[in-house]
Amino acid sequence: MTTSIDTLTQWVEQHAHPLPASDPEQPLTDPAALRQMIGAARVVALGAATRDAHELSVTAHRILRFLVEQSGFRSLVLEGDDATSAALDAYVRTGIGDPRALLTEARSFWRTEEILEVVAWIRRYDELHPDDPVRIAHPEPEGRVTAGSGDLGDIERMLADNVIRWHTDTGHKIVYWGGTTHTVAAAARNVLLGEQRVIHRSAGGHLRQHFGAGYLSVGLTFDHGSTAHTFPSPPADFAEAVLGRVELDAYLLDLRAPGPDSVRTWLTEPAKTRVIGPVYDPDNDDAFHLSGGSLGEWFDLVVHHRTVTSIRPLGSPRG
Repeated sequence: MTTSIDTLTQWVEQHAHPLPASDPEQPLTDPAALRQMIGAARVVALGAATRDAHELSVTAHRILRFLVEQSGFRSLVLEGDDATSAALDAYVRTGIGDPRALLTEARSFWRTEEILEVVAWIRRYDELHPDDPVRIAHPEPEGRVTAGSGDLGDIERMLADNVIRWHTDTGHKIVYWGGTTHTVAAAARNVLLGEQRVIHRSAGGHLRQHFGAGYLSVGLTFDHGSTAHTFPSPPADFAEAVLGRVELDAYLLDLRAPGPDSVRTWLTEPAKTRVIGPVYDPDNDDAFHLSGGSLGEWFDLVVHHRTVTSIRPLGSPRG
């Protein structure tokens, strides 16, 4: 990295908005700042570096609530879980069905108490606002992503098309909750997961192409912690190595904030950021990352967390 680490740290510290609470019921501490950052976005993507971190799920839940209550967002996309999403949508609108039972049939990374709490909150909201409900987006059966949907590039295109179609059909502003590898606004993402490498446009790249500045990419990142895996602090050439120098447990950062040329260089030069899938080796942490673009291309905002802990699988008691 050619840019002074101290200059970068000072810029991050200057523009960081602390997010001290860890409970989804706790409102965001600086809603006016976030409202300004969201602007006129029609789709806000919440991309998690790992799917099994409690703190990232709680942050996404809090942002979802804010976007619904303060910015008029009315649909949630739970990435890649199309069949279950249709049944969940019926539940939040009508109360018919058992959300816990429905989530046991969902993709593994949605089978959590944290997601159940999200669904329960949407149901409560819809009971209070029957004429203006929040929906859980779902494509028609022919648009659902399955094991036979084609190669990974085709799947990214389908994920994006489903969001676009839902927006066209409903007119809703949408929260798209998924994994970083899919949500980043990348024209040619390069994902390395151990020995597996994939290179193609991400779903977020397609959505940025379609919506322009109306697509807002939010990265949910972290420094270290322990979930199903134990994560060391990231290598020095990862973006998180800079973000982790700030002495805050969690904070929101607008990467579009003004800064000196050295910061602009850091945001536009080739970058690496951590991505964790179902397979991970802490002894080879550097081999699990996203590259092929810059931090400023991939994300508009980041919410960085110092430490993460494990999600609560369905049926787990509250800690």
